[in-house]
Amino acid sequence: MTTPNKPTVGLVGLGAMGTGMAQSLRRAGLAPHVFDVRREAAEAFARDGGTACETLEALGAQCDIVICVVVNAQQTESVLFGDGTVPGCAASMKPGSLFVMCSTVDPNWSVALEARLAAQGLLYLDAPISGGAAKAASGQMTMMTAGTPAAYAKAGGVLDAMAAKVYRLGDRAGAGSKVKVINQLLAGVHIAAAAEAMALGLREGVDADALYEVITHSAGNSWMFENRMAHVLAGDYTPLSAVDIFVKDLGLVLDVARASKFPLPLSSTAHQMFMQASTAGFAREDDSAVIKIFPGIELPAPKGKAP
Repeated sequence: MTTPNKPTVGLVGLGAMGTGMAQSLRRAGLAPHVFDVRREAAEAFARDGGTACETLEALGAQCDIVICVVVNAQQTESVLFGDGTVPGCAASMKPGSLFVMCSTVDPNWSVALEARLAAQGLLYLDAPISGGAAKAASGQMTMMTAGTPAAYAKAGGVLDAMAAKVYRLGDRAGAGSKVKVINQLLAGVHIAAAAEAMALGLREGVDADALYEVITHSAGNSWMFENRMAHVLAGDYTPLSAVDIFVKDLGLVLDVARASKFPLPLSSTAHQMFMQASTAGFAREDDSAVIKIFPGIELPAPKGKAP
């Protein structure tokens, strides 16, 4: 039963980030209702606490807050409004319920979604996330949020249960997504630059492990170099964030800038690198697989799971 301190919370999308977020909610005593298109994923999660919902409609009807952790705007639309054959959750959500959107999307789309949900009597938080699967699992990720005071009041402590940093960036949707787009600009460019640097080192015959050790203790280091080049050293391209995520996200970056005729030369180059990796067959590999576009290098052999 819902109480003022413990609303009924639902989470849609048990991928790398969503699973960790659901685990954080469970640790906070919120016993989330969960839904995933892979029924077995929802059931596996619920075995340790929580409820697996068979449909989005059922989840929406039972929850005061629905957190959506899917890939893009199109999937979010399906979660809310269905796909023409299966209903979404919006129609069954009670008036005054809150929808928390965690995907990387066009900020203008997020603004429009806030208005659409308000017309149905629903609250909305524009709340993209960052930090990776490990930080999601430990409740240490970052949320970039924007929404009305009523939306924040409804959320209560739920956001803090999932994130170490919850930034409030505006009193209407859009600002959270704008900041996330800028974050993705940096993330994508940093991964592409890290891959280029490691590739040059390999081409020049530098020991890859030694290069990694030096760079991660020098001024040229970045979080993305340290994290993603560890995947390359391990020869492990299991996707935590896939190449095609940055095809999408850097595409959004360029779309936003194009609308105001703002030049982004580094973003454009990084986008082309991820596009090349995708079309070369690495679309679903870890985004560090962008290093595979460089010719004449011998990549480290698989050594097991990357840290």
